[in-house]
Amino acid sequence: MDFSTSMTVAAAGLKAQSDRMKTIAENIANANSAASTVGGEPYRRKVPTMTSSFDRELGAEIVKSGKPVEDKSEFRTQYDPGNPLADSKGYVKLPNVNSLVEIMDMREAQRSYEANLTVIDATKAMLSRTVDLLKK
Repeated sequence: MDFSTSMTVAAAGLKAQSDRMKTIAENIANANSAASTVGGEPYRRKVPTMTSSFDRELGAEIVKSGKPVEDKSEFRTQYDPGNPLADSKGYVKLPNVNSLVEIMDMREAQRSYEANLTVIDATKAMLSRTVDLLKK
């Protein structure tokens, strides 16, 4: 694999992980939001998706972020009969976002992002060393 290919693959990874972190951040930001109307649904967690495809020009697999999909799991409920958004039994629907899961996903995306940065830094160092050797 040549220098430009490794840089392109790592850059695609950076973009994909950045998009993943944006989706996770949106989930965390809406973890405690309620429905805007009585009987309405609160925020539904989004799951980031990624696809991998072979780039013939580069001769390598490239990862791309896809459109986030909605998590179809059940909403959380909280007993709060005094809340104007409560149903007839006194329960309020809350988003199906588990902050702990989101934080762990964010940490994983951050580590993957850092790994791609390391690839870029190592490639730059090798390229610089190659140029230095050619000068001599």
